[in-house]
Amino acid sequence: MPRKIRELIVELKAAGFIDRGGKGSHRNFSHPKGVIVTLSGKSGSDAKPYQEKLVANQIKVVSS
Repeated sequence: MPRKIRELIVELKAAGFIDRGGKGSHRNFSHPKGVIVTLSGKSGSDAKPYQEKLVANQIKVVSS
């Protein structure tokens, strides 16, 4: 069962990413180390597999 977009947002914020807003259903997150992530979709929607991988990879980048 895929996770929800809101769960990915919680993970990003816990890793130190800041929500920079966006247009429509897009949200831009940036980290002080210069890493940027853009998520699309409503917060209650299921996350796509590529979105889950992107979030996991970017969190790994900033934690190392």
